[in-house]
Amino acid sequence: MIILSTSAGDIKIELFHDKAPETAANFERYVREGHYDNTLFHRVIDGFMVQGGGFDTTFSQKPVHEPIKNEADNGLKNSRGHLAMARTGDPHSATAQFFINVADNDFLNHTSPTPPGWGYCVFGQVVEGMDVVDSIKAVATTRRHGHADVPAEDVVIESARLVDA
Repeated sequence: MIILSTSAGDIKIELFHDKAPETAANFERYVREGHYDNTLFHRVIDGFMVQGGGFDTTFSQKPVHEPIKNEADNGLKNSRGHLAMARTGDPHSATAQFFINVADNDFLNHTSPTPPGWGYCVFGQVVEGMDVVDSIKAVATTRRHGHADVPAEDVVIESARLVDA
């Protein structure tokens, strides 16, 4: 289990080690290293998702490890409450950024091993604190540092830690 302690409250996450082993291990590595501590939920779109893990509270991008293989072909779906890895247009470019689906986003699911079909790898789910996620998705947003959908008032991941289930 992972607990994200945020400025909006705690979010408890269960990882799917059996279905997304590399991705779950990658996320845990960043948690153990303290990477997510004092980072922002920097992209919030109500009806879609809340994204974090890439920028510190000064909106500076944090250094990351090498990208991981996309495991989106694991049968898991981008459903409400599920966590997935953010990435660029390259299907195998995910590093530390992740998002929590706040709706069922079937269009993000894996459909084929082609660039447009790879989808976004689901690797965990919120087991407690979806009310916190819902409060985050409802915040007012603006543009900042060339990014759209940024919370007008910072929503901070104060700490991320591994806990016994």
